[in-house]
Amino acid sequence: MLFYRIFPAIAAGCAVLMDVQRTKVDNGWLLFCMLISLFTRLWEKDVGSLGNWICGLLLPVLLLGILFLFRMLGAGDIKLLSVLGSLMGPVKILNCMFYSFLIGAVLSAALMVSSGIFSQRILYLLRYLCDYLKTGKRKPYYKSGMPPENFHFTVPIFLSALLYAGGVY
Repeated sequence: MLFYRIFPAIAAGCAVLMDVQRTKVDNGWLLFCMLISLFTRLWEKDVGSLGNWICGLLLPVLLLGILFLFRMLGAGDIKLLSVLGSLMGPVKILNCMFYSFLIGAVLSAALMVSSGIFSQRILYLLRYLCDYLKTGKRKPYYKSGMPPENFHFTVPIFLSALLYAGGVY
């Protein structure tokens, strides 16, 4: 059904607007989208398809939760991917996450190169990883004063959802 192709892009597009305006994705919006996903699944399919819905919902949390623990990825990004997973299913959300990270890597590399901080950020990442391996203590990954510090990962998620809507995966 066309709804399952288009609605993920709409959900992610609204999340981008919220994230850019307020640096936060509204939980009410994500809950609304998740409930829409659940109700449409129950309406069009049978109760037996709930396993697929639950797997799509939980997969991003299970795979990306570690990035949240180190503050490398925001909770809103993971919740948005969970909502998209409930719409797309477990296989397609893996594709969505792959394309999101690929697009995010290209965009962030372009931002770092254009800002002249590429090598500085790579060194910071290596120092961060070495500190963690030595001490075993988690600390937030971000470092204030190093532009661009706040990368809105909802943008690559939205672009990946557009690829899904367009039938790329």
